[in-house]
Amino acid sequence: MAKAKGSLDKNLSNVIDDLEQNPVNAHNSQQLQQDVNDRRNKDAINHDHPTDLKHQRT
Repeated sequence: MAKAKGSLDKNLSNVIDDLEQNPVNAHNSQQLQQDVNDRRNKDAINHDHPTDLKHQRT
């Protein structure tokens, strides 16, 4: 991907920030993983488009 106006890609910079975090113990590691899972679930919910069988688009 090309850089836009000399700035870094926001998504990639967030990934780098997440990877730089070192969990201190198992509990901290689990909390960091839960944050990732929560974000994925939120994205899945926001992109859910249930099918309306009574009013279908043509």
